[in-house]
Amino acid sequence: MDPGYSSAPYPVETVPLQDRRHEASPGQPGGPTGVQHTVVNVPTEPPTDYLVWSLWNFVYGNIFCFGLVALIYSVRARDRKVVGDQDGARRHASTARAFNIAATVLISLLVFLSIVVPLALISDMGRYRYSYLGRAAVLKGVSTLHFGRH
Repeated sequence: MDPGYSSAPYPVETVPLQDRRHEASPGQPGGPTGVQHTVVNVPTEPPTDYLVWSLWNFVYGNIFCFGLVALIYSVRARDRKVVGDQDGARRHASTARAFNIAATVLISLLVFLSIVVPLALISDMGRYRYSYLGRAAVLKGVSTLHFGRH
């Protein structure tokens, strides 16, 4: 269990609002007015360290070493989280997230372009080949008109 979070209940206290006495409202018992309050301690979630995403980018998409840098910051964020430094962990996790986003976008763009550009070239080459064959047939027909047998 995380040492930063305690499951022990907090003591309930009665704190008087003011020193002077108020007259009792109808239906309310007389005497000093006190308010019972409950303090709810909402622990903040520990920051995400993005270690799995960083490992993925390091192994499969280490473009410009962004995956390596993201992995280093993810490990630092995990170390800070284990020590209990939540602000340091958030700072390192934020940097790891930025490098992971950059690596993912660049790799996605690279994969997209490596698929689309060859397909466009193949498609364009096919059009060029057919236009070349059609032009050659036309030229051949023209040459037979001018230089054909009579």
